Amino acid sequence: MKLKKTFFTSLVLLANMFFTSIVVASSGHEHGHNDHTNTHSDHESMMSPEGTMFLKKQKVDGYDISFHVMKAQPGKEMGGSHDFMIKVEKDGKPQGNIVMNTKVIYPNGKSESKKTMKMGDWLMAGYDLHSEGKHQLMVLFKTADGTKHKAGVFYSGNQ
Repeated sequence: MKLKKTFFTSLVLLANMFFTSIVVASSGHEHGHNDHTNTHSDHESMMSPEGTMFLKKQKVDGYDISFHVMKAQPGKEMGGSHDFMIKVEKDGKPQGNIVMNTKVIYPNGKSESKKTMKMGDWLMAGYDLHSEGKHQLMVLFKTADGTKHKAGVFYSGNQ
């Protein structure tokens, strides 16, 4: 019982820290994400002043995919040194009925795959992304209509 309570408390704290970091990172962002054109592949990267957050957007098959990476808080790691979070939206609305797997190809060529867990409107998996070099972050997700979609970005491990 105590373990379940500790896990739940940690999960709530992690979600709170995540949403707080989003608010801090987006302050000063002069426009809403709905103001963009139809291509998000070149969307600017955003980092907090500490350099610990990464956010990129991409449009895939009519869905807006947000890729977010941030360092996990010490003692609150959920499977790795970093939290890899993904949000799928269509017409500005988060898509909740998504089944998603993630995959990371590390700079040394090794790869690892994980299923996501739901955190509000976001899906998350923990990975060790602390090594220098480019990490390829990929997702494969199935929408409510049964269609599969793929997307991915590159992340530099020094962020």
